[in-house]
Amino acid sequence: MSTDRSVDPHTGSLGTSLKPRHVTMISIAGVIGAGLFVGSATAINLAGPAVLLSYLFAGVLVVLVMRMLGEMATANPDTGSFSTYAHRALGHWAGFSVGWLYWWFWVLVIPVEATAGALILNSWLGGEQWIWALAITLALTVTNLLSVGNYGEFEFWFALIKVVAIVAFIALGVLAILGLLPGSSVSGVSNLWDNGGFMPFGFGAVIAAMLTTMFSFMGTEIVTIAAAESPDPKKGITRAVNSVIWRIMIFYLGSIFVIVALVPSQELDARTGSYQFVLSAMNIPHADRIMDVVILTAVASCLNSALYTASRMLFSLSERGDAPAAVRRVSGRGVPYVSVLASTALGFVAVVGNYVLPEKLFGYLLATTGAVALFVYLTIAASQLVLRRTLDSEGRRPPVRMWLYPWLTYLAMGFIVAVLVMMAILPDQRTAILFSGILAAATVAAGVLRQRHGTSSAAVDNSGETTAAR
Repeated sequence: MSTDRSVDPHTGSLGTSLKPRHVTMISIAGVIGAGLFVGSATAINLAGPAVLLSYLFAGVLVVLVMRMLGEMATANPDTGSFSTYAHRALGHWAGFSVGWLYWWFWVLVIPVEATAGALILNSWLGGEQWIWALAITLALTVTNLLSVGNYGEFEFWFALIKVVAIVAFIALGVLAILGLLPGSSVSGVSNLWDNGGFMPFGFGAVIAAMLTTMFSFMGTEIVTIAAAESPDPKKGITRAVNSVIWRIMIFYLGSIFVIVALVPSQELDARTGSYQFVLSAMNIPHADRIMDVVILTAVASCLNSALYTASRMLFSLSERGDAPAAVRRVSGRGVPYVSVLASTALGFVAVVGNYVLPEKLFGYLLATTGAVALFVYLTIAASQLVLRRTLDSEGRRPPVRMWLYPWLTYLAMGFIVAVLVMMAILPDQRTAILFSGILAAATVAAGVLRQRHGTSSAAVDNSGETTAAR
């Protein structure tokens, strides 16, 4: 049983019942989504073995962004995370814009993950897919409504299954590479240079694959939101930021190395998934069922996080007067239940829409989130650039500090802008950047109007405290 602290439902105070093990596991596995188990095949098809460079480039950017976010989050933990920091550093319009963009991203994740889970359950048990999708969403909504401790507990076990699955996959892969796995039909690492060499499609393909892999890292930042509801936010965030390097090295680079070393990259089937393909090549019994269980777990984990993250961002926006005051209401266990229900309601509508809307129309809705991760990263970098000056002027040294400030911050910002330009140039990415850009422009315009003409019910000062506006 979780021990949520009792709160006054009119104060808008969140609970602090996330335990250290919850925060630790959320940070470890937050970077692991179904995209790694299945979607990595698409990136590997694009770049061949050189996809390792694609994951490396994307991973380095995520490490730098998490370092910047960690600096701000350990200085002032806040459930609004980078949205709140953007408000303080860049102005009301910035916090408004990035907060709503991020909320929209996670609301649209709900139907995508619910549908993926429904496909697996349908293959096992039959029945209507949309019923399974709604059932999964409803079940996780109920757990999120009961207490934040329930979110943490579910996420702990979801994450543990994902971590064990990847570690087991890498261990089996190493045995196969060394020729020590009985019954395996694959061994060695010759696929790294056979079939056209390490970079068979050129460096341009590495960049194209990087754009695909970039968005598989979305979710790493959730720990800075979740840690604000734990007894010791600074400790949890510090541990998460300091471990992000080895998490990416092991889970992404380690597992992708096993895949491209053992099987020809051009043989991977994106519909089957890279992990399942390699396990089958190793002659692991019931590889398809094993991966179905792992993928269903990853889907449930991502959906659980989507419901949690969307509701907390909406709650934070309301605290700053950028969302209706009603969504600030919390239960006796410190759960912002109105925010959870509001985010879930739109998620339910999107789940239904995923089945009744024309496929292209729902695809266009998803395209509006195509570059949101990059917009968030750019905002984090710009905010850290400003807030670091404030911290230095006040003589404050948070537990996490950005390396080589300000040069690495500038380098990361330049890299993000370059990636956005590449998205505009490459035909396969053009729709995503176009629709994302239109949504971002509209949101920024609304934020500027809000800053100029709106009156906020809450003001966020430079010290990081939220005070009621008079």
